[in-house]
Amino acid sequence: MPIISMFYGIIIRLYLIDNQHHNLPHLHAKYAEFEASIAIEDGEILSGKLPRKQLRLVQAWIELHRDELMADWEIAASGESPYKIAPL
Repeated sequence: MPIISMFYGIIIRLYLIDNQHHNLPHLHAKYAEFEASIAIEDGEILSGKLPRKQLRLVQAWIELHRDELMADWEIAASGESPYKIAPL
């Protein structure tokens, strides 16, 4: 599960070949003991939980990098390591 970005204590990962778990493009965000799967398309939580402030930061980051995230999703879904994306 490669780390693609880190900012403000939040770790963002894309799991390789993870298109069966939620069946739509998503990322995994971890902050302290919290972890959530978040849809790339709309920034909504699919599972798990993040504190409100950190969720808003992740959603803003997704908004800024959606095209890069979708490209990385395609790469990761095919089993290859995604590229790093600039932090917030």
